[in-house]
Amino acid sequence: MQSIKDLRVWQSSFELSKLVYVLTDQLPVSERDVLYKQMRKCAVSIPSNLSEGYRRRTKNEMRHYTRIAYGSASELETQFLIVKDLKLVSPDIVARVEAKLDEVLRMMNRFSQAVERAVSGRVVS
Repeated sequence: MQSIKDLRVWQSSFELSKLVYVLTDQLPVSERDVLYKQMRKCAVSIPSNLSEGYRRRTKNEMRHYTRIAYGSASELETQFLIVKDLKLVSPDIVARVEAKLDEVLRMMNRFSQAVERAVSGRVVS
């Protein structure tokens, strides 16, 4: 692998970040202080932490930053569900973000397991 940008999990999380920006632009002004900022922060944190872990060049640091990225994806999932359940944005962007978020969470699960195997030298179920 030449670059973190070659990883599909990074590519998908980068696309998710851009979709979250579109979604948060539709939030009511009343939500700008909390959901707007927090969702953007979590979304950007996913590919950013994957990048940081990759650049650190050690397996243990990659594991550490992958865990942070996965945690950010999980946080984002909860925030997204609040936005979805309260019907704060258009159904179109909800569907797009939901599909991409589900994809990223699945990919992060597989990627984190692979990183764990690389660090520990054992099979992770």
